Amino acid sequence: MRIRTAGVVAVLGLALAASGCGGSDDDSSAPAAKESAGATGGKLVIWADDKRTAALKPFAEKFGQENGVTVEVQAVSKDLQTNFVTASQQGSGPDVVVGAHDWIGNLVQNGAIDPVQLAADQKSGFNETAVKAVTFNGQLYGVPYAMENLALIRNTELAPEAPKTIEDLVAAGKKLKAEKKASEILCLQSGQNGDAYHIYPLYTSAGGYLFGTAANGDYDPKDLGVGKPESIAAFQKIAKLGEKGEGALKRSITGENSIATFTGKKCAFLVSGPWAIADAKKANISYDISPVPGFAGGKEAQPFVGVQAFYVAAKGKNKALAQEFVANYTTKPELAVALYNAEPRPPALTAALDQVKGSDPDLAKFTEAGRNGQVLPAIPAMAAIWDPFGKAEAAIIGGADPAKTITAAGKTISGQIK
Repeated sequence: MRIRTAGVVAVLGLALAASGCGGSDDDSSAPAAKESAGATGGKLVIWADDKRTAALKPFAEKFGQENGVTVEVQAVSKDLQTNFVTASQQGSGPDVVVGAHDWIGNLVQNGAIDPVQLAADQKSGFNETAVKAVTFNGQLYGVPYAMENLALIRNTELAPEAPKTIEDLVAAGKKLKAEKKASEILCLQSGQNGDAYHIYPLYTSAGGYLFGTAANGDYDPKDLGVGKPESIAAFQKIAKLGEKGEGALKRSITGENSIATFTGKKCAFLVSGPWAIADAKKANISYDISPVPGFAGGKEAQPFVGVQAFYVAAKGKNKALAQEFVANYTTKPELAVALYNAEPRPPALTAALDQVKGSDPDLAKFTEAGRNGQVLPAIPAMAAIWDPFGKAEAAIIGGADPAKTITAAGKTISGQIK
């Protein structure tokens, strides 16, 4: 998750490619579910990544015992979405798959998942944003279990107070540099290709947007904000933080080194997510977590909110059993807590969050930092955003003209969406 957008680009791109050439990918990392989900109707096959597989197995076994069936949880170590789409088209996929909510548009477009039926009282037990994230075209397509968003993580020995604005942060960071207490003002990853996920809070604070919304609240791919006056104004502000301006945003800060630079005490401020906390603890950094600060006089910075969820495979062999497992078993607090213990991210189920937040104060802080967040778009058009937007961001951070650069990116994105 540290290189969030790179993973999204790769997975979405591969999955869309797979939809046009079913079977050309090397599926060596995908278990063969065709035999295990046989015609007897006695098996439920679940695909998940390595970390979640271990946490799921005891619950899957219990579900199997209670329902008189065998449940197999199989680990797909890489390209889970791609392998699922390909296997689904070949009739060899699982009954249930576990993955990110921003897969939904692509999976629905490929006919790979079915809507999930939850009662109103079940829905009300989840964080509202999490439910919104797994709702597509007015239908619920998954049961959410964990949430994630960016926040500002700061070294409290170097920066005791949380900055109210990005300008305050830059001033504090420059002072630390002048005092030789830090070598970087801010660790916000960009790299040579940019990173739309990590720059998004500042982009929104400066008035930029990616997609407008339709009357029903869904993202509207026809209303593209990239290249519009709002995005130009946003990147003019971002440019002032770049290499030719304040030097707070730099292409030398990448997905590979941003967290390490922070844990190495070379910068006091890190924009990252829950996945960075283990490294901070290992390095014995005294840290605190607060919302990413926005521009003075600007809008509140809005990070993307991502959700992990369970999906029912449209072409699974045991769809009724899969619906039962997803709707009535993954909604249990015990399962959500077990998944949290496997990888600590705020549970989407309120009862589970209440159970674990007492022993992990970071959860409430990340949740607060994402309170005003925007759900990461799950529409297929989002696949066209990542690469052009990121490259434009990197160029502008490096000193390129904001208006020309983001206008060109908007034309590229628009061409890909059409």
